[in-house]
Amino acid sequence: MRVVFSLLIFALFSWGNTIFNGGLEIISIESDYAGELRVNDKSSLWLDHPKKDGVKVAFIPVSYYAKNDINITNSLNNQSSSMLLKLEQKSYKKESISVAPAKANPPKNVMKRIEKERDEATQIYRTFSPNLLVNSQFISPMNSFITSQYGNARVFNGSVKSYHGGVDYRAAIGQSVISANDGIVRIAKDRYYAGKSVVIDHGGGIYTQYYHLDRIDVKVGQKVLKGDKIGLSGATGRVSGPHLHFGVVVQNIQVDPLVFIEKFNSLF
Repeated sequence: MRVVFSLLIFALFSWGNTIFNGGLEIISIESDYAGELRVNDKSSLWLDHPKKDGVKVAFIPVSYYAKNDINITNSLNNQSSSMLLKLEQKSYKKESISVAPAKANPPKNVMKRIEKERDEATQIYRTFSPNLLVNSQFISPMNSFITSQYGNARVFNGSVKSYHGGVDYRAAIGQSVISANDGIVRIAKDRYYAGKSVVIDHGGGIYTQYYHLDRIDVKVGQKVLKGDKIGLSGATGRVSGPHLHFGVVVQNIQVDPLVFIEKFNSLF
């Protein structure tokens, strides 16, 4: 469904005017009418359309923890147009997972490491480059099937610790993992929870995450192309067995990677 606003030719491409927590919408506008964009009174970012000249797009990510509707406003030359996305709370499942006790309840001597790694990642995700680094559709990071969906509550050793911020691909140790699109490597290191990890910056505040690797084949600052091998799947970090965790962050908000790929790829 396409909703067009008469003022400033403000368009929303979606299947309706509702959105789920953990979801994403993409709005589009003719470049000449792209003004100050605000989402729930916070400044947001117009980007060049990856395929069409003379068109801007903006990504509207919604937090897993969101409780309120999303109000979007575009203002230019003392005129403004707005739209409202109605938030529908999605019901996510619970998953029980058995891991090493130290991974479910970390000892105090590793908490500084965990906090440092979290702060480092947050600082990266808060950095929005003004241009997309991609000009084609995203692909899956490996040829496998998904065993765990985004949003499921994670019950580690009997206690709810978090929600699942991505999807898990079934994988044995040592299978090739590829970049889902062009970008620049921002993280390539072993981390306490995520294990051997790679995070790739695709521009515009879009990042993909590849966790629990057995081996990392890229370095921070390295440019990668879609389909480049970045490492091998493994069982490092907080896991119950080998697999690939694949996540997507948009403007510092963790969203459902399958929804993101579907929405982004619809631009082409």
